[in-house]
Amino acid sequence: MSAPDATGSGAGASMAVPLVDLRPWFDGDDADRADVARRVDEALCTSGFLLVTGHGVPSSTRAAARAAAREFFAMPAEAKARYAVGVGGRGWLPPGAEANAGAEGVATPPDMKESWSCGSDEPTGDAELDTAWFAPNVWPSEVPALRLALTEHLAHMRALADELLVIGACGLGLAPDFFTRATTHPSYTLNVNRYPPMTEVGAPAEDQFRIGAHTDFGTVTVLDREVGMGGLQVDVPGLGWVDAPHHPGAFTINVGDLLARWTGERWRSTRHRVLPPQAAAPDEDLVSLVYFYELDPDTQVEALGPPIGHVRAAPVRARDYLAEKLAQITVT
Repeated sequence: MSAPDATGSGAGASMAVPLVDLRPWFDGDDADRADVARRVDEALCTSGFLLVTGHGVPSSTRAAARAAAREFFAMPAEAKARYAVGVGGRGWLPPGAEANAGAEGVATPPDMKESWSCGSDEPTGDAELDTAWFAPNVWPSEVPALRLALTEHLAHMRALADELLVIGACGLGLAPDFFTRATTHPSYTLNVNRYPPMTEVGAPAEDQFRIGAHTDFGTVTVLDREVGMGGLQVDVPGLGWVDAPHHPGAFTINVGDLLARWTGERWRSTRHRVLPPQAAAPDEDLVSLVYFYELDPDTQVEALGPPIGHVRAAPVRARDYLAEKLAQITVT
């Protein structure tokens, strides 16, 4: 494949993707909370990414989710195939099913990953809506621990995502529930992504990545990742592609398209990618827990004007925008 673009790292990357401790938000006084909200707003205005600690999600929960997922991924392909689904489905997304660069209109080979996908499954009573956005989760009978572990992780993720939206609203000087008024019955997805080693999948093809360059589609993404040579990169203004910094216990947070649009592009929905497996680490096998938070599907997202926003885009219904993007990344 062609060599990845030159990257920045070290202090520059850490400054572009800052670390914010949320403990003062939960435990501090009004001044502490205002400072956290200011720092979150600042990060989302500049790189669109930040790391957060002090979030209250136990490390044991994340470890259990990753261990159960690894148990599933270790099953024979024919056993996993019983749970195979397409992009946006609930179950196993096999290798070759997804190419995220398609959301940018770029044709590439499929992303070098497999995923287990679950998410919002509480029905609304609207059959069409429920089929598309609230379908029942499917769980493999061979790995009973997966259901318990991922259900617990999902609960933590939704609570944290809503809290991040409250923090963000406060950072903008809005009512704390400004965004969460539209998350009373939201859609959301947890993708457990496995990035297989080069010894298993071979060398990447031209322009093939573990996940191709793209922006996320919803409000906030909460990522728990394993660090590696073939890891996450962020396209930071003024720096280009930088290796995303990693901090033990921290979640990586970024803004999706709908939230950037809502803030009139004050907050950045930033391009990112996951590098392909590297020849220098042929046995590297990584698992990431990626939570994509969205909105109540019928939410009309309309850009905020000055002094908050500076780009007026046409209003868009959340589920229409998301459905279009999911179709673009589906390999047919």
